[in-house]
Amino acid sequence: MTIPVVLTISGHDPTGGAGIQADSEAIVAVGCRATSAVTCLTVQNTANVLQVFPSPPKLLENQIRTLLDDMPVAAIKIGLIPDMAILLVISRLLRDHPDIPTVLDPVLASGDGTNLTGDLLLAGINKHLLPKVTLITPNSIEARRLSGARLLDQCGQQLLSKGCGAVLITGTHETGRKVINRLYLPGTRVITSSWPRLEGSYHGSGCTLASAVAAFIASGDRLKTAVQRALEYTWTSLTHGDRPGKGQLLPDRLFALRHLEVSDS
Repeated sequence: MTIPVVLTISGHDPTGGAGIQADSEAIVAVGCRATSAVTCLTVQNTANVLQVFPSPPKLLENQIRTLLDDMPVAAIKIGLIPDMAILLVISRLLRDHPDIPTVLDPVLASGDGTNLTGDLLLAGINKHLLPKVTLITPNSIEARRLSGARLLDQCGQQLLSKGCGAVLITGTHETGRKVINRLYLPGTRVITSSWPRLEGSYHGSGCTLASAVAAFIASGDRLKTAVQRALEYTWTSLTHGDRPGKGQLLPDRLFALRHLEVSDS
């Protein structure tokens, strides 16, 4: 049986907690083959992002097109987009491959809250990417910035109106003993799922979730099932996260794999 291929288009994080390495871990953990294209190099640690160096746009485009011509990519995951030139490259590629399901994790800030996305890039995401993606997975802060709305239900509906196929707003940045995640699909009521809130903050949780959703879709799951399975996988990886550096906790994506194997047996 051919292993489904997932392409992650994101930045390189030297810690392995987020970015390309985190995406690849999650994709492989749930049974797919991870391929990658690097949007930028970064200087960062587990506490914050210090510098971002965008990849040459033509190099990135050639890299992705060469891969797509060679391998049957079953899903795409998009992460950190450093500038408009890279965003437009990704937009053209999605335009030319509209049949590949695409999950967008809009990385707008670093773990310490440093803004990584200016107004021009924010507008570009809304105009050029949202109409082309199957699912967007913002946290509540990102959902408010992208939509301009305040209430999360309004955010979800506003983002749907911009053309994306579905919206999953995660609740880790809200308050309360439970983390409430909200899935918005056209023409249906919001689908909520709640998880016990964990102590501490995690580096790479959004990457883990979006990549897992893309991998489950590539494996044949319908969107709602892929989201639910990815939420379970991500929460499990967080429950056994550790702090190898001086900053945030990092998910244990391999433990989550072992847990899922036990649950399915």
